Amino acid sequence: MRVSVVIPVRDDAELLTRCLDALREQTRPADEVIVVDNASSDASAAIAASAGARVVTCPEIGIPAAAAAGYDEAAGDLILRLDADCVPPPTWVHDAVASLSSTATVAATGGARFIDGPRALRWTAEVYLGAYTAAAGAALGHRPLFGSSLAMRTDAWRAVRADVHRHDAETHDDLDLSYHLGEVGRIGRIRGGRMGISMRPLWRGRGFRRRVRRGFRTVRMHWPEDFPPYRWRRLRERS
Repeated sequence: MRVSVVIPVRDDAELLTRCLDALREQTRPADEVIVVDNASSDASAAIAASAGARVVTCPEIGIPAAAAAGYDEAAGDLILRLDADCVPPPTWVHDAVASLSSTATVAATGGARFIDGPRALRWTAEVYLGAYTAAAGAALGHRPLFGSSLAMRTDAWRAVRADVHRHDAETHDDLDLSYHLGEVGRIGRIRGGRMGISMRPLWRGRGFRRRVRRGFRTVRMHWPEDFPPYRWRRLRERS
């Protein structure tokens, strides 16, 4: 199956270079890499083009809009997503494809590790992701997607793309996508090496609070239809 990798970026040229270098070293190369330039003022778009990526322009500021624009442009059978400041392990594409080998699995998500910030605190990536998985999983009734390492079937995206809140920049886009894809099929796990992610969003308390606020807001915007007891029962009846 053909694989499209989507990378939203805004003013992150230096780290985007590192990410694209890691994608070139994959044991199973992607068939296309799409970099969504979200109104960058630096050389992000030029660097992406020089690395052979297809550059898609998204002037609407916000990760929800940028990520959705990239998914819409994907020509592959599978869509993989990571962020510009990520460093995927060499087998990431291979492992992501393997995670969707079951036709019942429409999307999958992987683990992560911090690759910058204070070395003594890098172990907290597991705590950070564990807390997100527990809190979001309780609201969803299943595993949530983590935007820095996710994979989904392109036909599953097309089934939900009219429903995601792509025009709301304060939406937690991977949690929103989890709500909609969870109605289509099973969300599995990408096994293998963990995605290298940056601790930058957590260095400042304001960034962490913003993420938490967006998470709670995204949960509430799906109520009352997806109030946990209602959603859990609906998903049980579907299975």
